[in-house]
Amino acid sequence: MKKPNGTKCEICGKTFAEGQLITGHGIRHEIERLIVKDHPTWNDNDLICQDDFNIYRVKYISGLIEDEKGSVEILKDEVINSISQNELLSIDTSISDDPIKFGDRISDKVASFGGSWKFIISFSVILVAWIIINSLVILLAKPFDPFPFILLNLILSCVAAMQAPIIMMSQNRQEKKDRIRSENDYKINLKSEIEIRTLHEKVDHLLLDQWSKMMRIQEMQIEILEEIRTKMSK
Repeated sequence: MKKPNGTKCEICGKTFAEGQLITGHGIRHEIERLIVKDHPTWNDNDLICQDDFNIYRVKYISGLIEDEKGSVEILKDEVINSISQNELLSIDTSISDDPIKFGDRISDKVASFGGSWKFIISFSVILVAWIIINSLVILLAKPFDPFPFILLNLILSCVAAMQAPIIMMSQNRQEKKDRIRSENDYKINLKSEIEIRTLHEKVDHLLLDQWSKMMRIQEMQIEILEEIRTKMSK
């Protein structure tokens, strides 16, 4: 590593003993790029003193640390921008752009009332009262709907015939709402899956980049420690 062919440092211009200069062939390419940035005429045949070499070595490590901090800041900014700029896919399925018609409102109310205990209890009371009145009146006078209650059967058939299609109309509207809700859930799940995959890729990339920089810093520290050990052993 230390086989100089001169005694002048090309960086500071000072003259040193032969063992205190380092040739460009023994310098890492990353550090050499920093030297070329400040001294464009630098090449592998030039020499650099130990003090200047340590200055660029520290500058290289500082650059790695700054890059690491910058990567974290960029990732934080990307997360903030994605939160502030991305539109939400979730929608309120109870709100529809199509105006609700009068018939639709009636069908919803009929379906809601027909499937409640209020309807069952009130209809049961009417049936029982109808049967009791026509059963008791037969003892005193002629009933308006004697047994087997033909008029009552006709009324029940008409109610069932009218109630069934009205309830089906309401169910069709509910089915449309359910379809919109399922499509909305699918969009949200799809976006969540994409965001999770993207997040995993960013984290993996960040970890690999951190590991690579840590390895380079560790190699640099080992070189410095080896130089210190060599100096102390002399």
